[in-house]
Amino acid sequence: MRKTLERAIMFGELLDMVYIAGDGKISRRRVRVLQVGESSFRAYCYMRDSRRTFLIDNVLALVPVVTHERAVI
Repeated sequence: MRKTLERAIMFGELLDMVYIAGDGKISRRRVRVLQVGESSFRAYCYMRDSRRTFLIDNVLALVPVVTHERAVI
């Protein structure tokens, strides 16, 4: 998980994340990682439209958002 978060910062990638909150609710969010700490990370959450802190242990899945570019010939 940590490697994916650090790579997202390095390459400016957006991530789709499945996250379980403290109350047990599961949500899918699109985030831009800003900073990675020991047990948590800061990211801009597009679902909440704000900066949020997430616990790394509560992340169920992280997938980089892939955008395809088309070349004009």
